Amino acid sequence: MTPADLSRTVLHAVRRAVDENALRAPVPARVRVERTRPGGSGDYACAVALQLAGPAELPALEVARILRERVAAEPGIGRVEITGPGFLSFTLDAPSDSDLAVLHAVREQGIAYGHGGALRDEILQFHHAREVRAAVTAHAVRRLLGSQGARVRITCQEAGDPEWSRLGVTIDAHGTPPVPLPRIRPVPAGATAGELLERLGADAVRWGLLRPAGHDRAPLGDDLLVQGEANPLFRVRYAHARARALTRGAAALGFTSAADAAPPEA
Repeated sequence: MTPADLSRTVLHAVRRAVDENALRAPVPARVRVERTRPGGSGDYACAVALQLAGPAELPALEVARILRERVAAEPGIGRVEITGPGFLSFTLDAPSDSDLAVLHAVREQGIAYGHGGALRDEILQFHHAREVRAAVTAHAVRRLLGSQGARVRITCQEAGDPEWSRLGVTIDAHGTPPVPLPRIRPVPAGATAGELLERLGADAVRWGLLRPAGHDRAPLGDDLLVQGEANPLFRVRYAHARARALTRGAAALGFTSAADAAPPEA
């Protein structure tokens, strides 16, 4: 279960509690879950009970108890505890057989995992304005569809910004298409590629532009550069750096990533 899965599970529990009249409060649009902080218990925690206590006119601990019994029975949840004034702390189940099957498939298929031929007979074309977020989104769409075998053509209303190449973005043609085409038009970034790259760098720009839904404004502030656990981009980069360091250390000791590899001789 991923943090996004857990967030949806908790949100579903809130909806159930409201539908069953156990809780009288507006259902939030989303529920935020975070890694448990040092000294806490469980894998993840959330403060939704404190958020709902006021509107529900109930103590936060009572709201937490109402939600705990509804979350605890969900698949993937090992244990739910109430800590402090009403925080919910979640311990996830150990990986299931289906989870292990996914891990084995990833190991066997390598970088081909997730690729397929379901769209191999499709020829798709998309159009977008000369705007950096639209260009980066279109490039991501191209890669996703291409991974399933589709042939994808991306056109832009005007000639592309030369700075887009620093983000890995290319377009196939520019100008007004002769027939209407599906348009990719997320909420604009509000800055040019050059301005964003100078301030944030390519990794943070791509992350900041793609992580939110297209209808939401992209957060492109200095928070993207914060070197701390609260920044999801930092967590991804840190995990990647640690995995690479582990691989280098293993190679130096004579180990490889193959499961059946023979151990090094003493």
